[in-house]
Amino acid sequence: MASHRKPRTSTAALLRSSAPGVGVTTAALVTVGIVAQSAQASPAAPKPSVEEVQQKVDALYRQAGAATQEYNAAKEATRKQKQRVDGLLDDVARRTDRLNQARRTLGSLAASQYRSGSVGSASALFLADDPTSYFQSRRVMARATERQKKLIDTYSTQQEAAAKKRGEATRGLERLTTAQAALRESKESVQDKLGQARGLLSKLSAQEKARLAQLERERKAEAQRKADELARRQAAEAREREKEKGEQKPGTGSGTGRGSGSGSSYSTKAEKVLAFARAQIGKPYVWGATGPSSYDCSGLTQAAWKAAGVDLPRTTWDQVKVGKRVATKDLQPGDLVFFYDDISHVGIYKGDGMMVHAPKPNAKVREESIYYMPIYGSVRPV
Repeated sequence: MASHRKPRTSTAALLRSSAPGVGVTTAALVTVGIVAQSAQASPAAPKPSVEEVQQKVDALYRQAGAATQEYNAAKEATRKQKQRVDGLLDDVARRTDRLNQARRTLGSLAASQYRSGSVGSASALFLADDPTSYFQSRRVMARATERQKKLIDTYSTQQEAAAKKRGEATRGLERLTTAQAALRESKESVQDKLGQARGLLSKLSAQEKARLAQLERERKAEAQRKADELARRQAAEAREREKEKGEQKPGTGSGTGRGSGSGSSYSTKAEKVLAFARAQIGKPYVWGATGPSSYDCSGLTQAAWKAAGVDLPRTTWDQVKVGKRVATKDLQPGDLVFFYDDISHVGIYKGDGMMVHAPKPNAKVREESIYYMPIYGSVRPV
């Protein structure tokens, strides 16, 4: 009895079917094979350890700090350039007013000469729009009085000066546009670094976050140990100086001191600086901020020294150039301590190995060991 079932088509027969079918089927098989091989050859990357995440986040915050200083520099450059452009534009406006006044005076003078018969009707029509061209005539200039010549010279001088200032203003606007572009770029860089750091932290489990917090406590403890050691050394040196001072005979001097910043003038300023800085403790770090409700690191140091009557530049890169360089062992309250090889962070030394600083995003102004970060160097502003 014949079977009514449809015969099974072999794989070989399927591959020998029509050309379009062969192309699609073969491509599908090849694709499946490639995907399978790729999956075996490229296993998923292992998840980074908490220590690696900490290092990456620290690096991103440091890069954000450097980008913040670039932002501060670009913002300051933009502010100064805008002030300069505004001044140039005001100057151009004033010169234009004077030029128009001088032009009206020359027009009146030319019209007066026309009424007296010194110029023809055709020239009179022309000078109505451009009286200065009329006075370029040698014949007219020969008859001009000294007062008239002075008016003409004044107009020419003002015309030349106004044109020069307009050129300066145009170039100033171009530089302002460049500064504004740099400002936008540095702002985007800061936001990108902070976004990456937040992304890494958001992927941590509760257990990993607890481990990260433990690593932070250990880091702070080690930094505090070094600060205590520096405080002991400085206290011992101070006692030794006092002992030497007491042993001096009357009239032989008043002691060696500790440099140009050890006088009462510096001490008075430093007290004001630290009083201001302590009053800001607890306020949030915000990149690009200069107070009074929030600060970045150089914004805090600038504001604190401003309270003592000293104007510091805006960025860490410029602040490190102000005043006298001092060794870590010779630090005094009020000195500025800078961190990292790129000088992207700064704090105010308060004594005993401690500083007041605006640390980083998601943190607040606080007291902390100067050894919490690698020290670049220190300066005494005055």
